[in-house]
Order: sequence, then structure tokens, then C-alpha cells
Amino acid sequence: MQTLPLRLVPGDDLRASLEAIARSRALSAAFVLQGIGSLSAARLRYAGIDDPAQLTGDFEILTLAGSLSVDGAHLHMSISDRDGRVFGGHVAAGCIVRTTAEILVALLEEHTFSRENDAQTGFPELVVRPR
Repeated sequence: MQTLPLRLVPGDDLRASLEAIARSRALSAAFVLQGIGSLSAARLRYAGIDDPAQLTGDFEILTLAGSLSVDGAHLHMSISDRDGRVFGGHVAAGCIVRTTAEILVALLEEHTFSRENDAQTGFPELVVRPR
């Protein structure tokens, strides 16, 4: 396993940036191990709800984790607001970096990830194959 440390800058869309990095580096299988930083806006999809919640204000990224490949990302994140309230869920496009996002990605060179429709869940789910 190799690691790839990243820093996203103010104005970057967290999800879109990670997906663009995966495509540009042709990452066949990777995991976001952790991320910290801050956001000026967040869009999180909560469990059992189809549409993401739009949150605005200053937020700290407490945790960021998920899978990443050229097929896209499946990311979960917890954030806190200025009052210490914590929100968490599935990361949607529109999570905008405020000052920085420092992210550690693990590259799994012996595997390939794809997203394929799962009849049981009705969603495109992770399929792991040896490379």
C-alpha cells in the first residue's frame, strides 16, 4: 500500500476535487483514510434521505473517510459548526473548502474498484477485484 497526502485549497469542492484527482492519476482503487480541515459550505446526505442537506457557515472537518477510484467516490464525513454541533453523512458535491483540507489517501495497487448496480440495494455499490 502506498499513501498519497493531499491538500485542497480555499474554494475547492471536496468531492469533485477528490474525484478529479482519482481520474487524473488513474487510481484503480484507493481509500481516504482521514481528512481534516474547514468548510464554508457543506452538503451532506443523511441516512434514508435522498436529497442532501445544504449547510452554510464555518465548519471544521472532524473525520473524512471513504473509497475512491476512477468510477467515483463514496465518502462520509463528520463536521462541527461554531457551536460544536456535529453533523455527519454522505458527502455530496458542494462541500467547499474554507481554509484547507488535508487528506490522506491509501493507494491499493493490487486491487481494482468499480461501482456496479446492486439488485438488492438498488444502488451502485463497490465491487472489489484483484488486479
